[in-house]
Amino acid sequence: MSYPFELGEETLWDAGYHSGLLYASLAGSAAEFVKLPTGLTATPQGSCDIELSTFRAFVQGLYGTYSSTPSPVLHGLTRGLLVTSLVLLERAGASITLKPEHEEALREEKTAFARSMG
Repeated sequence: MSYPFELGEETLWDAGYHSGLLYASLAGSAAEFVKLPTGLTATPQGSCDIELSTFRAFVQGLYGTYSSTPSPVLHGLTRGLLVTSLVLLERAGASITLKPEHEEALREEKTAFARSMG
């Protein structure tokens, strides 16, 4: 059983059911923290639609939180959600600007995540 993340007719990530639900749940909680909607909408068919401009703004807000603190705890709590979101953005043909000090490490993690995200 899967939990696809879809942009229009395109599946950006055909997540495993539990991985997909956890990601959507974490994104929802993070959205409350950054005070921005996620742009993710669960469908009755068991998938998740992505509204790209809203999702991009959410990822930008999440990255803003990540990049504005030196806290290793906040970095650790945010990083997996952020990297997964960056992969989805890239697959949608969108991106956000990363600070030079984060660009290489996040790019490497994004590449590793993308391979495991099928």
